[in-house]
Amino acid sequence: MAKKRVHEIAKDLKSHGIELDNKEVVTELLALGYDVKSHSSSLEDDQANAAIQRIVELRKPRAAPAPVAAKGFVVRRRVGTPAAEPEPKPIVEAEAPVETHPPLSPAEVPPPPVVEPPPAAPPPPVSVAAEPIRPPPAAKPAPPPAPAPPPVSVPVSVAVQARKPASARSTAPAQGGGGSLGVAARPPGEQRQMRPTATQAVVISRPLVQVRRVTPTSTAHKSIPMAPGKKAIGEVREFKVVPDHLGRGGRELVDVTKNKADRGKKRTSEKEATFTKQEMADLVWGRVSIPLRGKKKKPTKKGAKTQITEMAEEKKVIKLQEGISVSELSQRIGIKASELIGKLMTGGTMATANQTLDVETAGIIAADYGWKVEKVGFEVEQHLPEVVNRPEDKRTRPPVVTVMGHVDHGKTSLLDAIRHADVAAGEAGGITQHIGAYTVTLPKGNITFLDTPGHEAFTSMRARGANVTDIVVLVVAADDGVMPQTVEAINHAKAAKVPIVVAINKMDTPGANPERVKKDLANQELLAEDWGGETIMVPVSAKTGLGMDLLLENILLQAEVLELSTNPTLPAVGAILEAKLEKGRGPVATVLVREGTLHLGDAIVSGAAYGKVRAMSNDRGDAVEELPPGYCAEVVGLSGVPVAGDVLNVVEDEKSAKEIAEHRVMKERKAELGKTSKESLDSLFTKIKAGESKECRIVLKADVQGSLEAVSQALEKLSTRKVKVELIHKGVGAMTESDVMLAAASSGLVIGFNVRPESGAEATAKQQGVTMQTYTIIYELLDGVRQLMEGLLEPIRSEKKLGHAEVRNLFNVPKLGTIAGAAVLDGTIKRTALARVLRNSKQVYAGKMASLKRFKDDVREVEKGFECGIGIENYSDFKPGDIIEAYEIEETRPSLN
Repeated sequence: MAKKRVHEIAKDLKSHGIELDNKEVVTELLALGYDVKSHSSSLEDDQANAAIQRIVELRKPRAAPAPVAAKGFVVRRRVGTPAAEPEPKPIVEAEAPVETHPPLSPAEVPPPPVVEPPPAAPPPPVSVAAEPIRPPPAAKPAPPPAPAPPPVSVPVSVAVQARKPASARSTAPAQGGGGSLGVAARPPGEQRQMRPTATQAVVISRPLVQVRRVTPTSTAHKSIPMAPGKKAIGEVREFKVVPDHLGRGGRELVDVTKNKADRGKKRTSEKEATFTKQEMADLVWGRVSIPLRGKKKKPTKKGAKTQITEMAEEKKVIKLQEGISVSELSQRIGIKASELIGKLMTGGTMATANQTLDVETAGIIAADYGWKVEKVGFEVEQHLPEVVNRPEDKRTRPPVVTVMGHVDHGKTSLLDAIRHADVAAGEAGGITQHIGAYTVTLPKGNITFLDTPGHEAFTSMRARGANVTDIVVLVVAADDGVMPQTVEAINHAKAAKVPIVVAINKMDTPGANPERVKKDLANQELLAEDWGGETIMVPVSAKTGLGMDLLLENILLQAEVLELSTNPTLPAVGAILEAKLEKGRGPVATVLVREGTLHLGDAIVSGAAYGKVRAMSNDRGDAVEELPPGYCAEVVGLSGVPVAGDVLNVVEDEKSAKEIAEHRVMKERKAELGKTSKESLDSLFTKIKAGESKECRIVLKADVQGSLEAVSQALEKLSTRKVKVELIHKGVGAMTESDVMLAAASSGLVIGFNVRPESGAEATAKQQGVTMQTYTIIYELLDGVRQLMEGLLEPIRSEKKLGHAEVRNLFNVPKLGTIAGAAVLDGTIKRTALARVLRNSKQVYAGKMASLKRFKDDVREVEKGFECGIGIENYSDFKPGDIIEAYEIEETRPSLN
């Protein structure tokens, strides 16, 4: 059913002759019991029609009752009156106030009318424009005349209006003899007195033009002219009493008159509809008056004064997720940002308008203004598809086993022996620098292995592997024992609260000593079972295959004790083990599914990366369409390279995934903007005294996300007090021209780890003078960067004295100048050395040696006891007895520490 709004109801009421504004219509509807709030509120059609009908019944004025027919007065005119006969003057009953007028000339006064006394009782006095009043009955004698009030002058317009009600009455029959009851003739010389009554007005003057007059409703009105004016009675207007602009009742009058005939025409005032005495005289004498148009007064709408309302207390709540800027907080609570900044400075917090405040600080500031701050979180679960998790749907999943240990203890070789593969042969330097994920199929069940690096730089990889695993296999070389990374792996496993199975590798080597390994592990609170402990320790050999079956059997036994099970029907939740950017495939992520099943086409999100699963391949390169829990695969289809270690979630659709990723990006951005560098005055003075420290700016590119993270952390640890390593950019993929341009703009260099530069990048580097270096082994990369850092330091210069020679004679050689013939007293005089001339143990000149000769031959150096000729650049003022001292400036590389 259609609906009708309040402003439409107001238009319908206007067509019924009731003009109400929208607020008044709302008030009327509320009074009638309808639930409306503003002009845009709506009602059903039947409700609206009923409301309009009720308002019309209440608002529209009722029709006036029919006038009571009564005898009025009869206007009679004499025909053929002699000119000498004086005019009789009518006598009117003195029931109303009487006004005495001066005598009029016979030419101006027409024959007077004769008034018959009415038979009805006299009503109370009313205005001349009121309803016709019933006259007193004719049978009763006239009452004595009342005392006359002050004289009242009646204008022509009032007289015209007073004659109109009388026209509705029927004309009484004429009396015989031309006379009438209550009318007496006066002598010709006596002055006539004009007395107005409640129903009879006094004619002051009469124009000489022919006009129509208002007559009673009878057939005689056709021969009687009407009164002057457009209407016999002035225009009747209806006014409504309304409150004024201050809300006081009954102080304003609003014209609500409705006239359908004059709709669309200009409204004429009552002054324009009547004629004054001067206007009547102008009409008589033929004068024409030109009206002057005055300024039209613009109507002013007097509405209610604007009221200042205050927000309800329950609405003064600000919901935040992480933080809010000062400017945004000021807009939310309606306070100037400068005032909030002043309040923060009063509390000891230096802030700007764009600085982000945490939830606690924002809550303290908002509380001073009566607002509350609530922290709300953005939950990923809101966008997850709803799946019922039933216990009967749970299935056993394969265990996830992480192989950890010190570098070069044989972790990858052990996995190769289990998988019957040779991964270790293809690794640079013979060490693992990535996380590898493999699934091994055994007769008793499947096992997923994660191979972690053992180098000290890959701490985060080992921690990540320990967090996603079910069982940790700790590989310890029997000939090497427990090493630092072995202890670190034990700590990671204990922190993750996962069981540890120790594999004592390299049992085939001559120096294998498993008992020493057990003793060292006992110091780390890992006690072997044969020593009365609970830790399973299996001696193995990756080369000969010794103990492999026993190791796998113990792993499956440990997994059986853990009772690993999950529901494969749930939305997949996994972990990003590794991520890289491949040419032609885009971002590729190695995903380990923890629960649920990952299908092709699923919408996924991981950190700030989102997308749809477009392809999956297992560790052997075979394409798969679904990934059950406990298995690993490479996933293609993300919008960017995710961060290794992030959680991967399957959401309802790609739109939800994008929303989650954008929220995380905004959250990281706000966290970065909220960081402020707090520096004390003492530290600032220390920096000024120490001078500006050197910076080694590096653009780092790596093949996978995990290696990038490990290398960047290792480089940041190289920073010292003298040289600081600054990573201006790091990313996954080949070295590009944009990386070279960025390094050129920041006076840095480009370093690639297991990646090569793209075509054109090397040419751009040569053109821009940017150094590009590539490494495949992490410790070689760290050594190279350390040498670059040392090269940035100013070398330490020291003076090394070579020998002394005494000047004994002088020789003038053309084109060479003065040559000093000298004998070497000690040491050696070299031609490339610097020389200093001493005279009386005081330095006279210092410069570079220009020539060194023995006899006529140039020589490189002259030993002690020989004579030679020595020339010094730009100096020839030698004297016998001068000492020439030869020396060199040595530069030594300073230490970074």
